[in-house]
Amino acid sequence: MANTGSFGGQVAVVTGGAQGIGRAIVDRFVRDGAKVAIWDRDINLAKQAAAEIGASAKPYAVDVGDAKSVDTVCEMTLKEFGRIDILVNNAGIAGPTAKLWEYPITELQATMRVNFEGPFNCCHAVVPAMITQNYGRIVNIASIAGKEGNPNASAYSASKAALIGLTKSLGKELATYDIAVNAIAPAVARTAILGQTTQAHIDYMVARIPRGRTVEVQEIAALVAWAASRECSFTTGFVFDISGGRATY
Repeated sequence: MANTGSFGGQVAVVTGGAQGIGRAIVDRFVRDGAKVAIWDRDINLAKQAAAEIGASAKPYAVDVGDAKSVDTVCEMTLKEFGRIDILVNNAGIAGPTAKLWEYPITELQATMRVNFEGPFNCCHAVVPAMITQNYGRIVNIASIAGKEGNPNASAYSASKAALIGLTKSLGKELATYDIAVNAIAPAVARTAILGQTTQAHIDYMVARIPRGRTVEVQEIAALVAWAASRECSFTTGFVFDISGGRATY
């Protein structure tokens, strides 16, 4: 996946791009020649990331679960850069660790709002511009939990399964354009999101990985870089596994 320079002249949007997996993706895109709009609800962290990266990255404050907020930031990004070639829907939350019958309904709604409605809102806003230019790459960061389901994480697992369903539907809807829509299903990575869950749940997830370790954020970014590249010109509506051998389908 040696794509150095392959994104020259392209503009990428990465939601939740200020830290963790999102930041690794931003760094990879910039290294490979892209300009990147960091869409993040923590604008201070996004500004810090952009300052560290330099002129190739610009921070934007957005609540992906709010369609109006997404529409506004999309208009701002198009005005600033003139186009959006790549959209990576990475922003997400874990939600609490609890049995379904003990799971707070408000937490279910919050998890679905960010993890599913967020990517839906971003695609809803960005896709028309991609159709106009007849080019685009959309990469949704799902999870192995969306394929297999993790116990004590019903809302998170369901939200990622919904995101996989969105990927397959949108991939078919855009198949007659030069727009590819794919998802990445990682195993657990050691990022700030783990602060939202218990150590016992983390231990459970790692124990299920045949490689015996968590995935590195740079490994995820490398796969995203290929899925977002011009080389990914035929595959669409697909889920790329990066689970260290855990996936069963």
